[in-house]
Amino acid sequence: MVDAENKRVAGLVAAQEKAIALFAEVEARGLVAPGRSEREVSDAIRDLANDMFGTTKHWHKRIIRSGPNTLLPYRDNPPDRTIGEDDVAFADFGPIFEEYEADFGRTYVFGNDPAKHRLLADLPRVFDAGRAFFRADKEITGARLYAEVERLAAESGWEIGIWHAGHLVGEFPHETNEGAKAESYITPDNHTPLRRTDRAGRPCHWILELHFVDRSKDFGGFYEQLLDLA
Repeated sequence: MVDAENKRVAGLVAAQEKAIALFAEVEARGLVAPGRSEREVSDAIRDLANDMFGTTKHWHKRIIRSGPNTLLPYRDNPPDRTIGEDDVAFADFGPIFEEYEADFGRTYVFGNDPAKHRLLADLPRVFDAGRAFFRADKEITGARLYAEVERLAAESGWEIGIWHAGHLVGEFPHETNEGAKAESYITPDNHTPLRRTDRAGRPCHWILELHFVDRSKDFGGFYEQLLDLA
């Protein structure tokens, strides 16, 4: 059981490391850029993942959002949009490496808008603060971590753009707690400890997912990766 869990942890960490390498190459090649459509960028990243790692599966739809589309939650499917010269865009990808899910998101800012650049800086800073809060409380619940992320966002002038701040992650297909949706997410309705076992008796592992928006200025940003590993 210990060996199996060590293999599982190593698989999840390795999947994230590949996602980090993928998006470092995305940035190096300038794939997310003004003048390119969201769909064009999504397809280019898909093809790069295949070239770099042989990745052909993604456990959720590939998302590139820009401008006002960055306000929209995951489930929305806005019309394809071309990234502008003074714009913000984000990527939300869930590539599968071997049999393990990665879930990775980053934001890109073009132009000199100080509010957008402030969001770009705030997202990783709040992520680190949220992770530190998680690590400091061994009994932390999903509701308590969500409340802290919400507080940190508001303190920086943002609101949370979706109903949760993260979710379970594991082997493909995507890990959930059957019949208990709230317990699969970092949400105000999840009053169970995040450090617990799943229905198979294995330790739960989590993604921290930040979607911050400023509705008055019509833009948002996104940042996500593993919370409890790496």
